[in-house]
Amino acid sequence: MSTRFWEFRNRLLAILLWIILPFMAFAQRPVDRVYPWLDSAHSRWFYFSSACRPFGMVSLFPDNRTDEDWDSGYRYEVDSIQDFSHVHEWQLAGVAVMPVSFDIRDKAKLFNDYSSHFLHSKETVRPGYHSVFLEKYQLRAELTATNRVGFHRYTFQNTKQQGIILDLGKHLGPSDISEGGFVKVSDYEIRGYVVNAPTFRRSRSATVYFSAVFNRPVKEIILKEGAEQRNSISKWSGKKGVILLTFANQLKEPLLLKVGISYTSEEGAAKNMKVEAPEWNFDAVRQDAENQWNSMLSRIQIEGGTDLQQQRFYTDLWHAIQGRRIISDADGKYTDCTGQQPKVSQLPLDVTGKPKFNMYNSDAFWGAQWTLNTLWQLVYPEVAEEFCNSFVEYYKNGGLIPRGPSGGNYTFVMTGASSTPFFVAAWQKGIRGFDIETAYAGLKKNHLPGGMMSKIGYEHNTAKGGGLEFYIEHGYVPYPLSDTIYGMHQDGGTITLENAYQDWCLALLAKALGKTEDAAYFTLRSENYRNIYNAKERFMVPKDKNGNWQKPFDPLITNKGFEEGNSAEYTWFVPHDLPGLFTLMGGADSAVVRLNKQFEVSEWHRFSNEHTEMAEPGVVEFGAVKAPSAARKFINDQRTWTNYSNQPGTQMAFIFNYAGAPWLTQYWSRMVVDSAYSKVSPYYGYNGDEDQGMMGSLSVLMKLGLFQMTGGCEADPKYELGSPLFSKVTISLNPNYYKAKQFVIETSHNDSQSPYIQSVMLNGKPLNKFYFRHSDIVNGAHLLIDMGPEPNKNWGKE
Repeated sequence: MSTRFWEFRNRLLAILLWIILPFMAFAQRPVDRVYPWLDSAHSRWFYFSSACRPFGMVSLFPDNRTDEDWDSGYRYEVDSIQDFSHVHEWQLAGVAVMPVSFDIRDKAKLFNDYSSHFLHSKETVRPGYHSVFLEKYQLRAELTATNRVGFHRYTFQNTKQQGIILDLGKHLGPSDISEGGFVKVSDYEIRGYVVNAPTFRRSRSATVYFSAVFNRPVKEIILKEGAEQRNSISKWSGKKGVILLTFANQLKEPLLLKVGISYTSEEGAAKNMKVEAPEWNFDAVRQDAENQWNSMLSRIQIEGGTDLQQQRFYTDLWHAIQGRRIISDADGKYTDCTGQQPKVSQLPLDVTGKPKFNMYNSDAFWGAQWTLNTLWQLVYPEVAEEFCNSFVEYYKNGGLIPRGPSGGNYTFVMTGASSTPFFVAAWQKGIRGFDIETAYAGLKKNHLPGGMMSKIGYEHNTAKGGGLEFYIEHGYVPYPLSDTIYGMHQDGGTITLENAYQDWCLALLAKALGKTEDAAYFTLRSENYRNIYNAKERFMVPKDKNGNWQKPFDPLITNKGFEEGNSAEYTWFVPHDLPGLFTLMGGADSAVVRLNKQFEVSEWHRFSNEHTEMAEPGVVEFGAVKAPSAARKFINDQRTWTNYSNQPGTQMAFIFNYAGAPWLTQYWSRMVVDSAYSKVSPYYGYNGDEDQGMMGSLSVLMKLGLFQMTGGCEADPKYELGSPLFSKVTISLNPNYYKAKQFVIETSHNDSQSPYIQSVMLNGKPLNKFYFRHSDIVNGAHLLIDMGPEPNKNWGKE
């Protein structure tokens, strides 16, 4: 070929690249679609995240409010920043810092109020990164993180004195910092600690250690302790201390700060920094954090839908993999607080000397059977396995598998044995890299007197509030249980239903392990839900110790026998035996009619507690109860028939599948997504308590069109179909747990007016059931789903 040809070819390629490259540069990755401010106007201490890694020990971001657990941390509508703190955890906080600039004569005033005004217009937030301009100090603060190290970059824009405040004694979210201290190791490093005082939920103190390293030498350290101020100090310990570190002015180069965190020791914090952040390249750490988030989010690739739907999907997925956090050091050391005195323990190491798994803090797994069970075990099975190993480690240390540990100890948060379905589902899905015999012993102990089922919300010193002995003898937990309040959440109706379901889960694991006597015993207990079904009212109704039904009875009253919900929701809490429940209700057809009415009457308030006024009053009958259909103005009074702002009733849309009306599952699950989980705003998101990924996971699953009614606990678990939102979903599968590389869901004729499944092909063959099995995914599943605007009432009926 001639030289002229090659010149023409190269010129053409250059032109094409010139045209294409701008579009490639702006191509959005999953991490680019995350909207970090979702629901941040209603933040809880640990809800918001920015400068952190998936499940990382450090969660670093601005605190707008610090005075309580709820309504604290990052709050979108508050226009001042109190500090940047490194630990935003379930019942934990710590290491609050604030960069400052000041005139020498005004130095003392800093200790009185070091907060600063800021503007959202000068703020950038992305997964792994937070940047904000502090108006008071005329400086830009940038934050990023590794798993155990917070990395700060401060760029000053005035010629005032430069410094950093470390508050070692302020109240932070859920915790009063009762004590703190530091020591100057060199001109470039200080080490120290803060002690989280006990809370109502976390019964013992917990210490956070730190190592803070600077890229410039510290000129002076000034301490404010109470009314006293001391200059030029090098160490201190005590209560309510605030220190100011001053630095030589430098406008051309930013002031950099790295803060390593540990729950074991100051040396552990320094080692974590040496392992994870030995260099000073802020941008490299930021990029690595973003890439790690993108890698996790990219395991689910979606096509189709609107830009808004894709943005909300990846924001939900981001929430699903962030709230529960590591407490072990990079070398596997962690603090065990289950005994009388804290002690440092060591996780098992692999052949390379690295920990085989991490230890975790975690809010309760209460409701995880319909959320984290399915999402984590499908998309992030290695995470699920780590949590199983972590919880077995707690059992070895303290004798119980936790349902929500904090600070290396139990909190006894919520009710029941909510960890049981998580373990059982993991085992049934082939996630088995943990000691199953030890795990089973711990799970069984939780179902017997003295175990987790015996304790209710934050019952630290007794094991009576769960009413387990009464449950074993009489087949239900009474409400009220007794005149003594042993802990929160003594709601016998909820506890009875949870126990029955969790007993069924344990029975299946016992059967899988060949423990036939246990399987028979816990199967029999799983039928106890029948004992609180009131045939006259046609609802689950609490009973007292004498067997008397609750009077007066109102199915819409919350927290009167039913925890964070009401009888209208909990009546459907029999995921392990829906045919049995339908029989009690007079048959599946009867169940469909009344459940459909509950959804119809809930649609006008978007299936949540957030009610607005509607017109055209009417009356809908639910069993023996009559209710307003859409007339009264209920404002956040929690009188809901179907509530998707909290965990207890999140399975309700998928019950129609089991009652012979899968088209109603398709319709109502799509309506819930469109109404409750569609907006992207600081003022909307989950309409309730997101609980460290629970509602984010639920939203993701409903948009994928997948659900597991039993929590995935039966042998070869089912995945039920709902109404997929996107035209194509490709889930990359972890090869250590799956033979296939990916699981693909494709839809045709799918739009906002077509929520109904017309037909399904599974690996090229017609699928006429509303579900498929886990083994199908293991071996490679490709679903082709044809959607339409009208229901196909012949499809999916089993």
